[in-house]
Amino acid sequence: MLRDRLVRPVRSGATLALLTAGGGATAWLLGRAAQQLSGHHDAPWIVGRASGITAYVLLVAVVTMGLLLAHPWRTRQHHPSTVTRIRLHAVLAGFTLAFTALHVIVLATDPYAGVGWTGALLPMGASYRPAPVTLGVIGLYSGLISGITAALAGRIAARAWWPLHKVSAAALVVVWLHGLLAGSDALALLLMYGLSGAGVIALAVSRYVATTPRDRVQALTARHHHRPAPLATLRRVP
Repeated sequence: MLRDRLVRPVRSGATLALLTAGGGATAWLLGRAAQQLSGHHDAPWIVGRASGITAYVLLVAVVTMGLLLAHPWRTRQHHPSTVTRIRLHAVLAGFTLAFTALHVIVLATDPYAGVGWTGALLPMGASYRPAPVTLGVIGLYSGLISGITAALAGRIAARAWWPLHKVSAAALVVVWLHGLLAGSDALALLLMYGLSGAGVIALAVSRYVATTPRDRVQALTARHHHRPAPLATLRRVP
């Protein structure tokens, strides 16, 4: 239809403009941060910690968007479209990967962080809080598994990649514990972790307890099969 031909380019342009604005804002913020931290002896630690917190917030957004895409209530929302939501989900995942890589590289190369490449990539390899850092390593690999399986969507059967893609939920849990135990030394961070975790749990519970259209069809089918026989049939004598 003519309307669809006109609306699709507008939506694509709006999405592109939003991504461009987001990328520009991110670059500007990183530039300002670099100027402020230039020459500061704790600059690597600050950048590593800030990128880790940013990666966590983005991961919460990724998981939240994934839950919304699979939620039975998604049919009630027509805007933005499903395609736009999927694209936003993928873009958020890309930003999460970028900030996670920055977090790992900065802390692995900072000699005062007590992490190193061994601690950043292998369990119990860090001298700084090895157990919480190991949770971050597990979260890293879980997130990579989830991202790789998402990239395979449409190329292999859903029954093969979809269960592995759900590892993102486990990634969020261990990353939440990693952030809480490895570097939450301020009340604001504790509140952020607590509220974000509670919000994701509430959304996940609503997603799995909500009635789906398939559930309603099965209930109607079961009700039809268990419907009592007509009175005339009951009185029929063989």
